[in-house]
Amino acid sequence: MKQYLVIGLGRFGRSVAKTLYESNQEVMAVDVSEDLVQDMINDYKVENAMVLDGTDLTSLQEIGAQNFDTAFVCMRNLESSILTTLNLRELGISKIIAKAGSREHGKVLEKIGASKIVYPEEYMGRRIAQLVMEPNMIEHLRFSSDFLLAEIKAPNLFWNKTLIQLNVRNKYNANIVGIRKANDVFYPNPAAETLIEKGDILVVITDSKTARTLESLGE
Repeated sequence: MKQYLVIGLGRFGRSVAKTLYESNQEVMAVDVSEDLVQDMINDYKVENAMVLDGTDLTSLQEIGAQNFDTAFVCMRNLESSILTTLNLRELGISKIIAKAGSREHGKVLEKIGASKIVYPEEYMGRRIAQLVMEPNMIEHLRFSSDFLLAEIKAPNLFWNKTLIQLNVRNKYNANIVGIRKANDVFYPNPAAETLIEKGDILVVITDSKTARTLESLGE
């Protein structure tokens, strides 16, 4: 099992740590704020959390940060974010995912060794706009300008039919790679006999035009 280190427990960091923990991953969450660390433990968002300053190389070494497979730098402060990323690179962590508040911030983090830069506010703004324009579809990953992975609310004409009956691949040029049921249970790689029900969310790989066609079918 991979080990994840999350540094910075603001809203974004808490969300990252909680998601990893709920996915049964080994995660260590740290922050300079004792209150934030205690909140994580009290709310059962993670099992392992401690007060620690990511800008202090010695402290990172003492907790064995060098042994983690991936580190998330989720700090709001620009200087702290940069120093922490530098420390993690010095410790030899190959995969560092860093939060940036601006493109300029992101460029600096990238130049000093961050593997991936994320812009939470930009992403959320884009996602909210998409939800307003396309309430039945959430785009998750775009492989190219015209090929994407998206969640689409199952149209009513799909209800009470199996995947083999719908023949989505041939009729719509789309592949259903997962189904999220109304009770939030997720079924990856659903069998051909899987029944589509009202309230299902379909995880689809297809082209942009087809995704919008499926989304427009609505309920």
